[in-house]
Amino acid sequence: MHFLDQAKIYIKSGWGGPGAVSFRREKYVEYGGPDGGNGGKGGDIIFEAVAGLNTLIDFRYTQHFKAQRGMPGAGKNRYGAGGEDLVIKVPVGTQILSDPTPIEGTEDEDGTMEYEQELLADFTQVGQRIVLLRGGDGGRGNLSYKTSTNRAPRQHGTGWPGQEMWVWLRLKLLADVGLVGMPNAGKSTFINQVTNTKAKVGAYAFTTTKPQLGVVLHRDREFVLADIPGLIEGAAEGAGIGDRFLGHVERCRVLLHLIDATGDDPVEQFRIVQDELAAYGGGLDEKPQIVALNKGDLLGPELMEDIAGQLRDEAGVEDVFIISGATGEGVPALLDAVLPLLDQPGGEEEDGTEEDEKPWSPL
Repeated sequence: MHFLDQAKIYIKSGWGGPGAVSFRREKYVEYGGPDGGNGGKGGDIIFEAVAGLNTLIDFRYTQHFKAQRGMPGAGKNRYGAGGEDLVIKVPVGTQILSDPTPIEGTEDEDGTMEYEQELLADFTQVGQRIVLLRGGDGGRGNLSYKTSTNRAPRQHGTGWPGQEMWVWLRLKLLADVGLVGMPNAGKSTFINQVTNTKAKVGAYAFTTTKPQLGVVLHRDREFVLADIPGLIEGAAEGAGIGDRFLGHVERCRVLLHLIDATGDDPVEQFRIVQDELAAYGGGLDEKPQIVALNKGDLLGPELMEDIAGQLRDEAGVEDVFIISGATGEGVPALLDAVLPLLDQPGGEEEDGTEEDEKPWSPL
């Protein structure tokens, strides 16, 4: 299955059905009169978060969603049936944002402008439903226009129009722990070691091109681990794959920072990733973070301890775990350190709101 974490779609709720123009014509009724019923209400556009989905790929091939129009009214004061609601199913973690609109007065010399978007809905639980667009009300039949001075009205309502808009869907995978690091830090090897995920592993940069999720079982505890593509210097400005996938670890309680011990400068690797997390925003640089030196099987214990000491001293890291994602050495101790942090209440779950984050743009 292809992974897609953003999509633009057009949604439109149903029009209300027209009211009827009708008059009674029973054989033994001396005085007839209007009996046209009202039209039915148009269908709503409803979004629902469902389990079993982790991609927005379905919205690549279907971008237009229109609810059914209400049925027209009929004689004998019969009301029209309401149009069927259109339920759009999305993965848990999906956000619905309005189409970007330019902000007046922000145009630069080169003609570029700043844009703003409104967060319309945020789905964080299975079964959550939101009526985003309400269908139009049905039109009035001529019976409702009857008055003491207008005994035979022939006017009727045509039905109220539905609502329509373009929206952006953005998926933020829900995970407990997020893996961050530079390319070739061994993140895919690590997630393959601790979960049943079959992430691609290769001896070149950006082997991981899409986020991966896996479930870790450790000491009778389960938690979800997310692996995102590696970050390089300038990712916030679009270098490499950029920082667009960092949104998938915004809701993680803990960040697990893997550093390649065989790299040229592990301390500089740490600083580059920290700078990119701070540049992205969303409070990523303030989340609890565990630092691990990976590929410990390729270097001797003394050299690994020396590199770990440099990280503690020069980068200001309190504790550094020495592990090997390939052999599993040191991994149990690392997972032992993760579990207590998962028990701490997160700021987002505690008050039900997210921290201020960098304005998102689909561009």
